[in-house]
Amino acid sequence: QVQLVESGGGLVQAGDSLRLSCAASGGAFSRYGGGWFRQAPGKERELIAVISWDGRRTFHADSVKGRFSISRDNAKNTIFLQMNNLKSEDTAIYSCGRHGTPFAAVSPSPNPRDFKYWGQGTQVTVSS
Repeated sequence: QVQLVESGGGLVQAGDSLRLSCAASGGAFSRYGGGWFRQAPGKERELIAVISWDGRRTFHADSVKGRFSISRDNAKNTIFLQMNNLKSEDTAIYSCGRHGTPFAAVSPSPNPRDFKYWGQGTQVTVSS
């Protein structure tokens, strides 16, 4: 059974940095791409970053490009989201997902529906 557990969220001030982690268990995580999503109050869930199974390809949404960076450590079955220069509009619940197809390429326009497993999420609150 695949299980994803996020950590690293918290309350920070605008301009600060945070690093989120997503630890996976079960399901040969190193064979699958991973992604970070966020959902702000009253808004739809947004796919913000994707990484290929081997870490060689990444995608970042325009809203976070240049500030956030996704990475992974397959030896630890963990993906990360480094978030720099945080803004108040980054306030949301951040969750990670695992792609449903092994060894899938990262699309220039990733489809959120391709992700089949989810964590519970971690809250990130940025005060201005």
